[in-house]
Amino acid sequence: MLDRRTFLIGLTAISGLASAPAALAASRMAYTRQAFEEAQKAGKPILVEITASWCPICKAQKRVLGQLLPAPEHANLAVFEVDFDSQKEVVRALGARMQSTLITFKGATEVGRLVGVTKSDAIKQLLNKTI
Repeated sequence: MLDRRTFLIGLTAISGLASAPAALAASRMAYTRQAFEEAQKAGKPILVEITASWCPICKAQKRVLGQLLPAPEHANLAVFEVDFDSQKEVVRALGARMQSTLITFKGATEVGRLVGVTKSDAIKQLLNKTI
């Protein structure tokens, strides 16, 4: 029979395992020029996700990214979310013409771009270009 101490130790261990994928996941943040430039200067792998709340393709991309980003190989990936409707200057500066645009960088160098793509394999290939 389990005593209280053994139960609590087991519960703590399980809790730690459950949160492990979150600790490995890429860091997601709203785009700011300063944070983006700092990530570039640090030579970090970067994903810029240009989205709109009303866009069904963007929602599908978010689901796929939600499955891919927790992978250990993406732990250092900085993910910047750009709102297509409220951050038009950023959208223009990045050369994007529409929402549902994913752009990857290795430091300051753009290494790939997808527009309107929701296939997991294609998005995974794009992310792998940053590694």
